[in-house]
Amino acid sequence: MKKIVSIILALCLCLSVFSFASAETVEEVIAQAETMTLDELFQKAIEESNGKRFDAVGNSSRGKSVLPIFVEALQKIDPSYTLDYEGGWQQPKENKIFDQLTEDINGANHVMSMTLIQDGNQIQSKMLDTGLLLNFVPKDWQEAEGVAKEGNENPLALQTLNKVFMFNNTGDKVYKNMWDFVAEGEAPLFMGVNSEPVGKNFLYMMTNDKYATIAKEAYEAWEGKNEEDDALIESMKEDAADLGLTGDNVQYGLAWVYLWCEKYNEQTDDGPICNTLVTTSAKDQAGLLVYSKLRSVEETAESSRNNITVAAYQDDYVGIGGYAYKHYLMLTKSSPLPWTSCALIAYMTTTQEGFAAWGKDMGGYAPVPACMQDHSKDGYEKDENGNVTDNLLYPAMNDRGYDWWLNEGKLVVEEPAYCASVSGTMSDWIDMIVNNK
Repeated sequence: MKKIVSIILALCLCLSVFSFASAETVEEVIAQAETMTLDELFQKAIEESNGKRFDAVGNSSRGKSVLPIFVEALQKIDPSYTLDYEGGWQQPKENKIFDQLTEDINGANHVMSMTLIQDGNQIQSKMLDTGLLLNFVPKDWQEAEGVAKEGNENPLALQTLNKVFMFNNTGDKVYKNMWDFVAEGEAPLFMGVNSEPVGKNFLYMMTNDKYATIAKEAYEAWEGKNEEDDALIESMKEDAADLGLTGDNVQYGLAWVYLWCEKYNEQTDDGPICNTLVTTSAKDQAGLLVYSKLRSVEETAESSRNNITVAAYQDDYVGIGGYAYKHYLMLTKSSPLPWTSCALIAYMTTTQEGFAAWGKDMGGYAPVPACMQDHSKDGYEKDENGNVTDNLLYPAMNDRGYDWWLNEGKLVVEEPAYCASVSGTMSDWIDMIVNNK
């Protein structure tokens, strides 16, 4: 019996050492890969994965469209290169990506090599703090001209996406201040905070003093404020203390969150929100939704992009214009094909063709400018050759770009570490307001 126990313990030790060695191996690959150019990574990927199976999991289904382009790029180096990726890009529903990754990494049979993932709060608490996902920053990314490193480097962001305030302009109502959206009688269309976690992260971020200060400045300029609003803001000081929130102006951000949760009209998806807002029957309605949804509007007598005003595009608009969340790219701790994953990540984040699946639309911004396509004139008519004419059709479609949205548009940008630090107390507080309205 003692011999059997000894053998079992020895096997467990071996398995433990093997698991640790595998994780270390992926980390070592990343360390080496971060010193290599894209061409060098391509060569490593060919050596590692030629003829093998590649699996990944992502929140964006567009990931599957980049794989054949990636393979073609490798075949230009080695025409004999093949990669089995059919069905290899999975997109879990209902935010189950975290469970799927955890089970795969901690299981005995590792399948997933990398991930494209969103929701900074859970990424920080479930994936980064636990070491289940590993960050990789390509050398070409680091050295790219004009690269926006701040907030995009750890974890590495594939893109920043914006959700912006829009309102139907066929009526008399206008929204010139962020507080207009939470005024008495308003019911802005918005996806439920528990059906899309990035929306809840937006509300967490509103308590960060950077954005709470913007809320204060907007409130001071707001013509619609009254004594009840003043009293609410004052009462939020006590709530902030109970929630463990600090900052000179946190009560303003918290008051805005309170009013937003109390008033928003919960919708299932941004597509239906957009399709509602662009109709003539939706006059005086507003919403907070993905900017790029405007691209799919079908122009009819009842529906038009010209029925929409992007709030922040008004010269005299005051306050935040919406919020931004990100898609991040990381390797799994147990990645079966780490070199191939690094090569693919570098391809997606440093070349226009690698980013094309996402860059084809307005409202999504790569940290490396060379990856981007120009959407500043998407609202202009195009001729039969696809060239932009001087005929402006839809002003709301002219995307003002990443820098404008961050600075002039004052987007509230998701920060994984901050969201994770406040979600423990704020999540229940938000749910309480939403459930009791």
